[in-house]
Amino acid sequence: MFIDREVSVGEPTSQERRKADQSDKRVLGNVVQCDGARATISAYADDVEGTVTGLWTVGKMISINLGTTRTVGLVYEIGKSDRAWSDEGQNPIEVSIELIGEVRDGAEPGTQPIFDRGITTYPHIGAIAHRIRSRDLQAVYDLAGRHSITIGTLSQDEAIDANIAIDDTLARHFAIVGTTGVGKSTAVSLLLRKSIAARPDLRVLILDPHNEFAASLPEHCVKVDSTTLDLPFWMFRLEEFAEVLFRGRETVPEEVDALRDLIPAAKNLYRNPNSATYLRRGVDALTADTPVPYRVVDLIKQIDERMGLLESKNDRPTLKSLKTRIESAASDPRYRFMFNSRLIEDTIHETIGNIFRVPHHGRPVTCFEMAGMPSEVVNSVCSVLARLAFDLALWSEGRLRLLVLCEEAHRYMPADPRLGFAPTRHALSRIAKEGRKYGCYLGVVTQRPGELDPTILSQCSTFFAMRLANEQDQAIIRSAIADSSASTLAFLSSMGQREAIAFGEGVATTMRLKFEKLSEGLIPGTIKREEAKPSEDGNDVDLAAIVERLRNVPKPQQAMAFAEVVDTSRQAGDPDYRKPPVARVQPDDDFDMRYGLKPATFGLRPQND
Repeated sequence: MFIDREVSVGEPTSQERRKADQSDKRVLGNVVQCDGARATISAYADDVEGTVTGLWTVGKMISINLGTTRTVGLVYEIGKSDRAWSDEGQNPIEVSIELIGEVRDGAEPGTQPIFDRGITTYPHIGAIAHRIRSRDLQAVYDLAGRHSITIGTLSQDEAIDANIAIDDTLARHFAIVGTTGVGKSTAVSLLLRKSIAARPDLRVLILDPHNEFAASLPEHCVKVDSTTLDLPFWMFRLEEFAEVLFRGRETVPEEVDALRDLIPAAKNLYRNPNSATYLRRGVDALTADTPVPYRVVDLIKQIDERMGLLESKNDRPTLKSLKTRIESAASDPRYRFMFNSRLIEDTIHETIGNIFRVPHHGRPVTCFEMAGMPSEVVNSVCSVLARLAFDLALWSEGRLRLLVLCEEAHRYMPADPRLGFAPTRHALSRIAKEGRKYGCYLGVVTQRPGELDPTILSQCSTFFAMRLANEQDQAIIRSAIADSSASTLAFLSSMGQREAIAFGEGVATTMRLKFEKLSEGLIPGTIKREEAKPSEDGNDVDLAAIVERLRNVPKPQQAMAFAEVVDTSRQAGDPDYRKPPVARVQPDDDFDMRYGLKPATFGLRPQND
């Protein structure tokens, strides 16, 4: 700090750099009490003329001049000791602040100030307190050269941008919480747009239960729903497949054990059609969890053969029940994305490439729309997608960067372990705990953090807390924030639209911000609400269409076949095993053979003769 000793005789230069004609009333108060975390300032609510200045307001940052440094504090309470107002003379008030850190000038003249979250010198009694300078406020939220994006402005000073460190925000997972209607989905859309611009290599999978994000990201997004999803049943693990068969109810252990024995036999029949039911043992042995194709008809055939065995007399009721479940699921129109393929073939490369956008062809975001899908279908599919996301990032050795964004996350990861689907919880928990090491990130969006699994929430290192009215939800967020910024959360129940309190690894210090305003057409759900707007006479309701959707009956199509006659002299790996090879789409520059994935365009299906 520069000190002109010949002029000031040891007195430091004023931190406010006042002009000659500037009023001395810029000095607002003096410190009268201080402990390790808080301080009290004595000031006046009005000036000498009796005009109320309004300079002290809750939520504002102030600066305490200590000569060589400036202590930064946040106003969280204002009061008058006698609880009375006088029109004669000035009204003394007491201002309670929370100490955040300190700002000091750079070593060289003209350099930017430096903010430190620690406090080396505490304010003394009588220290001068005043409004914080704009340069100091910028220093408080400076990210020290980290790769940052601008997502809005500070609530205290809209002239200062609110920046977050995008790499730390993504890699260490983030959470956006807030009650319904405060703008969570809009904030998510804004963050995704900024993240894609800053990280072009990022792939995003959105679990969208309300079908609203595809319209808000039209130039980046590919939409997947129950009619376009192609996720073969043989890619499901045993517990995920059992969730589909038992429709979310408690499983029967005997039937699951039978599946564990019969599915490998069906897979072996597909791989080696002439080997009957002989199972090989060794490094290439098949299990019920191995993602290898098999036919439902072969699985049912194995059940029939086992039912016909003399020693299986006691197991026949179990096997008969299992056969009924499989046939019921295969014929259910809600599961057509699993069983609707005419030919059972090894399409794992196309499936993974389409869902996780490898290559992305300029559209790195996949929106999985789940509205209208049964809960047991949603549970199983989310489990498969989360598991594949982690495995894909793991086996690409960190070269593939994936963000799994869970809207309404308390659906998949409830705090009560008796609710939800355990494999989905385990798959997302694995991403939260280990995904950062391999480039698989997790984004959590929920309006009820109190109903979310605390293990998942504890792994999110950056929070964007919007308005929360529930005391339990506020307590959850309060337990996650640093003690030195706890008073900031006093505003959680009264914040406005698009406002949020950001804290954690992605910001320099706890920051109250206002998100940028998106255009009306890019706000999630806006287009759907406009299309669903009722007419004045109310005669535009198509009851027939509503009933058709309610019944979930697919459009007429060719009969579904689970098997076909094949040339037994050929093996499953031969290119012309079932049909002539179809020309593949040539990879573009974005495709990397190190991923081990064949290029494909979304929605491309081989045309059968």
